[in-house]
Amino acid sequence: MFVCTVLPTYNERENIEPLIRRLLAAVEQPYVVLVVDDDSPDGTWQVVEALAQELNSPGHQRVLLIRRRNQSGLTSAIQRGIDEAIEQYGADAVTWMDCDLSMPPEELPRLLALLEQGADMALGSRWMVGGADVAHGPVARGLSWLINRFASALLGGPVTDWTSGFIAARAAPLRSVRLRGDYGEYCIDLLARCVRQGWQVQEAPYRCLPRTAGTSKTGVNLWDYLVKGRKYIRTIVDLRFEVSTNPGDQRDADSRDLN
Repeated sequence: MFVCTVLPTYNERENIEPLIRRLLAAVEQPYVVLVVDDDSPDGTWQVVEALAQELNSPGHQRVLLIRRRNQSGLTSAIQRGIDEAIEQYGADAVTWMDCDLSMPPEELPRLLALLEQGADMALGSRWMVGGADVAHGPVARGLSWLINRFASALLGGPVTDWTSGFIAARAAPLRSVRLRGDYGEYCIDLLARCVRQGWQVQEAPYRCLPRTAGTSKTGVNLWDYLVKGRKYIRTIVDLRFEVSTNPGDQRDADSRDLN
């Protein structure tokens, strides 16, 4: 299984090199890292360029870079990376994660193992047994827990961490379900629609750790968390009452491409 990890970056100069090196050391199968950078003012893309020159060789690319100069946003960056990984580089599976080292790269093989065992999509969960969130304070952690419990109550399915953002998926479900939303609500939407279509979603626990450098994009105060939280709640409610018009939602699960 050829795997590509998509890393959406904006001002992660101090984190991106150790993240890439740790990923390359952790994943043993055919593997490439694709950074999608939104023209970071701190020069994140320059660090990636230098690393690619060091680690790539003719016929063996390990680090790839897309520098977006006229676009921005987390969801569109991940979708751009997914499209490039599958259509241009022929990835059998695509993974993505935050780039602040809060999601330990060494946990990625656990998600890939779930794909190897038959899952269509695997995600790291802070809220299942064995997982934890030690990256955020009590208020942010409490709001996240409440939102995820609310999502489980309304949407059902096997998911405990609907806002994970630490995901590995086979190409087939990612061709079937495209990302929607402008920030973390994309994850709720993606997981809900994949479960609804019959794709097998599994979780593995992980500990979400504090970032060691840079500034959080999730929020710096209670107001930021509440604004984003409102979008998450609205997404959950919309999904609960959404009537699908996508023929793919009704397809026979046996027709899935598990290769």
